[in-house]
Amino acid sequence: MPATIITTDDLMDFKLELLDDIKKLLSKQAQGKLKKYLKSSELMDLLQISPGTLQNLRIKGTLPYTKVGGIIFYDSEEIQKVMDNNRVHHKTE
Repeated sequence: MPATIITTDDLMDFKLELLDDIKKLLSKQAQGKLKKYLKSSELMDLLQISPGTLQNLRIKGTLPYTKVGGIIFYDSEEIQKVMDNNRVHHKTE
């Protein structure tokens, strides 16, 4: 196998590409577009709720979900819609 020589310019190019990729990932995360579907544990962490509360929300039909092979997934956009639809607005007088 022939040896490959890496120059400082190669390392600088790699660094710039890596930084660009990290910026893109952080941008997606900030926009809330990092994951389309969340598992139950991820949703519990996000909403800071217990497994029992999550199960109750599922049973009552409050949270839409998809079950694939025994794993329950929640569409992050649908969860955001539920949160928006249940927002409480207090009137200040």
